Amino acid sequence: MLSVSADGAGSAAAAAGTVPVGLSTRVRVPASSANLGPGFDCLGIALGIYDEVIVETVPDGVTLEVEGEGADAVPRDDSHLVVRALTRGLAHAGLRAPGLTLRCVNRIPHSRGLGSSAAAAVSGLAAASGLISAAGLGPGLSPDELVQLSSEFEGHPDNAAASVLGSAVVTWTESADGVASYHAHRLPVHPDIYATVFVPDTESSTSFTRGLLPDSVPRADAVFNLSRSALAVVALTTDPRNLMAASQDRLHQPYRASAMAPTHDLVSALRARGHAATVSGAGPTVLVLGTAPVPAEIRQLAQGLGFDARSVAVAGGVEITVG
Repeated sequence: MLSVSADGAGSAAAAAGTVPVGLSTRVRVPASSANLGPGFDCLGIALGIYDEVIVETVPDGVTLEVEGEGADAVPRDDSHLVVRALTRGLAHAGLRAPGLTLRCVNRIPHSRGLGSSAAAAVSGLAAASGLISAAGLGPGLSPDELVQLSSEFEGHPDNAAASVLGSAVVTWTESADGVASYHAHRLPVHPDIYATVFVPDTESSTSFTRGLLPDSVPRADAVFNLSRSALAVVALTTDPRNLMAASQDRLHQPYRASAMAPTHDLVSALRARGHAATVSGAGPTVLVLGTAPVPAEIRQLAQGLGFDARSVAVAGGVEITVG
């Protein structure tokens, strides 16, 4: 653990609102799946695929090294989401960094419905929290602050809150005077539940698929989803036997089906065989939650449709290591 002497140069820099040079922190952030079928923009779960970021404070400039998923497509300057989130987290604490070097190891597939953007925002904010701790300026950002600040980047808290808190989450948003306040409650997932993700090579745009949704839905469909969302909390925490019924949806998946035909076909095929399959977030990844591993013949079926099956753990929340 790094600490800064009260009478040292680090203390003087911090007093001036600048964290000292020579601090370091490492963060590990899980992927996430949102909606879980009926819980549009309010249910999420953390999954054991992790991005890692190592940050050091330097005298000036921003140096960014990226490897893994999306490495050829992301910026290498302060417009990178991790850097923007880190800067936002420090600013929230009244601080800034003189300069930064970052090494990002990306394992969460990009634009596949596994919360890569939310994980990047959480990574930057968690790194800011680590630097605050390393500078001896307190415990860093609280979980509530991490949820709020990361959700501001996303516009909704389901993915971000899952990556912060781990396990499953139920989230909600309040608004006062045009300012959104994001909240989340962690749900302990039943230990018998397995997660499998079916990840295709193709990407999707959340903004595009969200644009396919209608402004209003029939009352019967709204009531249907309300009942299934409530049941999902029961199925996730105490009675996994209800996962099939609890993962039904009429609010968003049917409207997006035509834009993601292979995803729709795989969800339909899995559900026809008794697996609680849903579109992961905005897709095109498919998530299955169940009480047994997905059998080999199902994996072969998915492979034939262009999907790679991965068994993943239900993950804990963000991890921050200082020094």
